[in-house]
Amino acid sequence: MTKERVLIIEDELNIIELVAYNLEKEGWLVSKAQTGEEGLEKIEEEHPDIILLDLMLPGIDGMEICRRTRQNKLTKDIPIIILTAKAEEADRVLGLESGADDYVTKPFSPRELVARIRAVLRRADRNFSETEDKETIILGPIKMDLRQHKVLVDNNEIDLTPKEFDLLHLLMSHPGRAFSREYLLENLWGYEFFGDTRTVDVHVRRLRQKIEENPAQPYWLETVRGVGYRIREA
Repeated sequence: MTKERVLIIEDELNIIELVAYNLEKEGWLVSKAQTGEEGLEKIEEEHPDIILLDLMLPGIDGMEICRRTRQNKLTKDIPIIILTAKAEEADRVLGLESGADDYVTKPFSPRELVARIRAVLRRADRNFSETEDKETIILGPIKMDLRQHKVLVDNNEIDLTPKEFDLLHLLMSHPGRAFSREYLLENLWGYEFFGDTRTVDVHVRRLRQKIEENPAQPYWLETVRGVGYRIREA
């Protein structure tokens, strides 16, 4: 059985060694990079199964690495978890809006980090198996090509991060059904104890900017007051 590879891009050696030790103990292969430039090279060369990315890096910072990874067709689907000492909500939002799937704020426990990684990898595996026997989902002007992992709005292809794709897939598979933030967090991110429901709000806002004609007054992706979100039935 092939072991999954985790790439750690972090400039603090003590954090790299601590994280690497705990991940290798769990059976994962670990690659390491201490600068943004080295990290980008390893992403392209090794195509890891998941990236742990520090924001504050010498040279190319984590935000830029995230953006470049998402813009590259060969690497755009690799899950990214941001490791950051920045605890302010604005910094977390910026990280998610750059294309990250999740974030962990330093200092973090190895147990929490392992839980996050397992959740992201488990979701990625489930998404692959679930789309094997399906072709497309169409709702109004939105078309999801599940085999090619593409989304078109009015016949124009749009770029979604893996987590945005997961969110849209779940909602479009159940039009008219309201999902709570807690449900979305648990089922798309795969955990609840460590989760922050604002993560869901950031992804919804970003998704609206891509699929809605007027994101400020969304038509398709509706907010259900006191509950969460749903996608309108056609």
